[in-house]
Amino acid sequence: MKKPDLASKPVKELSADEAAAELERLARAIAGADEAYHGKDRPLMPDAEYDALVRRNALIERDFPKLKREDSPSTRVGAAPSTKFDKAPHAVSMLSLDNAFADEDVIEFEARVRRFLKLGDDASLAMTAEPKIDGLSLNLRYVDGELKVAATRGDGAVGENVTSNVLTVSDIPTRLSGVTGVLEARGEIYMSHADFAALNAGLERAGEETFANPRNAAAGSLRQIDAAVTASRPLRFFAYAWGELSAPLGDTQMQSVARLKALGFKTNPLMKRCENVAAMLDHYKSIEDQRALLGYDIDGVVYKVDRLDYQERLGFVSRSPRWAIAHKFPAEKATTTLEAIDIQVGRTGALTPVARLKPVTVGGVVVSNATLHNQDEIERKDIRVGDTVVIQRAGDVIPQIVEVLIDKRPAGAEPYKFPETCPVCGSRAVREEGEAVRRCTGGLICPAQAVERLRHFVSRNAMDIDGLGDKQIEAMFAEKIVFEPADIFTLERRQKAGKIDLYAYKTKADGTLALKDGKKQPSNQKSVDNLFSAIKARRAPALDRFINALGMRHIGETNARLFARHYGTFEAFRNAAIGAAAEGASYDDMLSIEGVGALVAGGVIEFFKEAHNRDAVVRLLDEVEPQEMKAAASTSPVAGKTVVFTGTLETMTRDEAKAQALALGAKVSGSVSAKTDYLVAGPGAGSKLKGAEALGVAVLTESAWRALIGGGG
Repeated sequence: MKKPDLASKPVKELSADEAAAELERLARAIAGADEAYHGKDRPLMPDAEYDALVRRNALIERDFPKLKREDSPSTRVGAAPSTKFDKAPHAVSMLSLDNAFADEDVIEFEARVRRFLKLGDDASLAMTAEPKIDGLSLNLRYVDGELKVAATRGDGAVGENVTSNVLTVSDIPTRLSGVTGVLEARGEIYMSHADFAALNAGLERAGEETFANPRNAAAGSLRQIDAAVTASRPLRFFAYAWGELSAPLGDTQMQSVARLKALGFKTNPLMKRCENVAAMLDHYKSIEDQRALLGYDIDGVVYKVDRLDYQERLGFVSRSPRWAIAHKFPAEKATTTLEAIDIQVGRTGALTPVARLKPVTVGGVVVSNATLHNQDEIERKDIRVGDTVVIQRAGDVIPQIVEVLIDKRPAGAEPYKFPETCPVCGSRAVREEGEAVRRCTGGLICPAQAVERLRHFVSRNAMDIDGLGDKQIEAMFAEKIVFEPADIFTLERRQKAGKIDLYAYKTKADGTLALKDGKKQPSNQKSVDNLFSAIKARRAPALDRFINALGMRHIGETNARLFARHYGTFEAFRNAAIGAAAEGASYDDMLSIEGVGALVAGGVIEFFKEAHNRDAVVRLLDEVEPQEMKAAASTSPVAGKTVVFTGTLETMTRDEAKAQALALGAKVSGSVSAKTDYLVAGPGAGSKLKGAEALGVAVLTESAWRALIGGGG
């Protein structure tokens, strides 16, 4: 069967090199789409297709955090402002929102907010819900009530100065009564369906180019060099947010938007305060039902935490706030036939089912496979080969099967039996209690896992060995030259001893080594020697890279760095991991690391429980010497210091305090020892306080801690 294009390959099936290639492709595609959409008002693709690219990028970054690019779309907002307008810096950044594509995503968002704020299930957590207008974001800066600057979002930090054009929009007041100081109102410029149709009809009569949709028409009309052209266009504006303020608009989102309305701005009448998730989802469905009757384009519903003090505590992540999310409407669906179910074996031995479909076009893209997630998913939906299925591209380039059309099931279609042996090596495939995934027990003897582990080991954000890519690793494994990581570092010795002859293989045009049967080719010596030099240069790897390279479950670049910073040396890390198997002090210490939970700790422990893994590490350490991890450089007074928090904190939650300390370069621990520099003790401090006093550790009150770090850093 023909292999699927990389762009349509499920994220869970990607190798590290494939994921890196996909991230590069997605970065280019999304940047091009952003420039066309935000900079030229001429989108290259439908919104659903763009959302799918963004979601696929996010999913790959989640599964391969070590591969996240410096130009990642997940850290960028909009596009650079056009050179045809003066630049207008934003006093407060204009960020974008994370997306939710299903009710479950919204439920998880609400739960995530509760966890961060440390709110119980019975605590009040109201949110607002309002239509997500499909238009152009705008910031309006008023000084002492007079409109001074109107700017597009641009790249989030700097926008385009479109003040003269905005002055022609009747929905936007030029003066605000009773306002002193600075007030920045934010909202969306849009065009109604009726006005859009009339505008296009007029353009067509004049022999001019028409707009593709109301959003393009609104953006193109606002971003005219001649303000007279803008004045002739029927633009409208909804206010829903704010930027810099000399005085608060209210204590809540609802109060603040009501204040904007009182000042003369148009606000959306469908905005509603919801007391719980059920009410949020009900309002989402209500807005979706009214969508065709609104007279303007919306593409979802935006939820925001109502209390502004909660919003301030929640803060921001990357390019979006923690306190808001956009619940997008469903993407296009299609019906096709399920022709086969294939089982893919991943680097960690996970058996992942993939539906092979009769090719069908969904949202402008031809797709031929869909994710089936796991055994439970197949059984829950009773998916059988030969079924007619409804698929949906929502949130990922790879569609999901959302429904099986039972009435169209062919006679004789049998329930799918998930394999209990690995299709690659024949080893038992077991499913642990509480796990949704069945895994091959073959470990390093399974070719699928061995090759993937080696690929990961040499990848860019792991050991980063130049000249050893996917093809080279596959070929060396097939030729029985490399079986495990330590073998890579013995290549030069074996070459000199005559045990292997890498010079006898072909060299690719790009200079990398491609193994192939053939006669000895002396011209390959330079390429082979370059490979040996690249390997030699990695004999003293950074500790976090080395930990990441081992390929332990749940351990990517970020978690590897957490462990490296906490333990400092690989010996300390390995001893802790082996000791943690007994769930004693070592286990407690591991869990005390901010960002490390039972799942992550379990991945490390299970790795070192296996004798063949421990032996492989010993052989590897005979060849390499991981470097000690030094504390991150920082001018903070607590950089490199070990801090323990105990008792009840009054101005912030424990999670907030730990995150703050880590951001300032401190190490956060859950237990007091002679290595502890500061114990921050709130009311109710107990044994940790006594232990700190006995060891002579500096004890700080919460206010003293805040004074030490400068009020919060």
